[in-house]
Amino acid sequence: MTKAEIIAEISTKTGIEKVDVQETVEAFFKVVKTSMVSGENVYVRGFGSFVVKKRAKKTARNISKNTAIIIPEHFVPSFKPAKTFVEKVRTGNKTKTTKA
Repeated sequence: MTKAEIIAEISTKTGIEKVDVQETVEAFFKVVKTSMVSGENVYVRGFGSFVVKKRAKKTARNISKNTAIIIPEHFVPSFKPAKTFVEKVRTGNKTKTTKA
């Protein structure tokens, strides 16, 4: 499902104009992004957590040149779904199949 389809469905179910729904969705993602950039985690009860994970400094190998590369300590965004969300997906009615 695309963002446009999500916005259309929310608009249909709530009766709110698509423009207003789009502004709200964009504002939510902007808040999540700016919070994570500043190092804060975002928790959405019943859905999941947007967390910033710290990756330690490590040495990797460039196989083609047979040289060592030092990857510095860095931070990456991550999403951890809530247990209730995972359970609903696990027991949900799947209608589409994905290609393996």
